[in-house]
Amino acid sequence: MHVDHIDPDGEDTLDNLCLACGNCNLSKAQATVAEDPETYQSVPLFNPRTQVWAEHFEWFPDGTRLKGIMPTGRATIERLKINQDRIVDARAIWVFVGLHPPK
Repeated sequence: MHVDHIDPDGEDTLDNLCLACGNCNLSKAQATVAEDPETYQSVPLFNPRTQVWAEHFEWFPDGTRLKGIMPTGRATIERLKINQDRIVDARAIWVFVGLHPPK
């Protein structure tokens, strides 16, 4: 896991830090906003410190792909490449052994 700065220009305080997998952290880079693929509007990326995960995301029934249910969720999934094939393949293994999706 990487320690990610939610606001890349922000401070090194707990309110501005979160854990992220390397793929997500590197895909996010310096971004704080991204385009919602449904509305084409620029929206803020999901902030795990101030927003509720279940209001923006849900797992597809097989547990391998994440679905954005709000503009912020959809934009975050796209920007962070959360459903990249290699990540989905890893999740399928985790599902098989009962470690995914998280409860």
